[in-house]
Amino acid sequence: MESSAQPEPRRRNPRGQGAMLREQLIAATARLLATMDRPETLTLRQVAREVGIAPASIYGHFPDLGALIQHVLQQRYDELAETMQSAAQSAAEPLADLVARCVAYVHWGIQHPGEYRTLFGGGMPAEIVPLSARGAGEELLGSVSDSLARAAHDGEAVTDAAAWRAGLLLWMALHGLVALYNEHGRLPWPPLPQLIAETLALHTGRSAAEIAPLLPGS
Repeated sequence: MESSAQPEPRRRNPRGQGAMLREQLIAATARLLATMDRPETLTLRQVAREVGIAPASIYGHFPDLGALIQHVLQQRYDELAETMQSAAQSAAEPLADLVARCVAYVHWGIQHPGEYRTLFGGGMPAEIVPLSARGAGEELLGSVSDSLARAAHDGEAVTDAAAWRAGLLLWMALHGLVALYNEHGRLPWPPLPQLIAETLALHTGRSAAEIAPLLPGS
């Protein structure tokens, strides 16, 4: 819930430090979106209060709330995509690439539950967040689909509709794992590596025993 405590008045940035205020606005918006019970209700006034400025001051940096939120979402998408890409850099073969990307996705989502909910929870209305802000999610799906296709076809690139659907189904499974784990973490879940290995086994035609040694820390 939104805190009723009033922040201390913000000191005016010295001349030429407008970029600092812009970064403060971005950081405050990211923090609020990740911690609010209903991030879809975020307002410019709340962002301004979090930073300690008048709402009108925001317009010198972002034309409206949607542009500010879109910028924050793009940053989070980029962060997740880079995390997945970095995890797969040392993969020696297609299946290892897929495992590394999926493990990175799951771990990021569990370690950043608020950010993950904002990205993939579906609660942000289109009038606040333009659809273009969600387009980066298609890039994530594409990377998973390509990696899955290569793992399933011995390293050969596959770009047909069936490969895309297979990637979509795997993404749905990973999303369900993260969402349920975040919402019901007190349940007696099997170990997370086991859940990931068995999920990937269902979607690759490989055994969980074959996938488990490819998991980080194995």
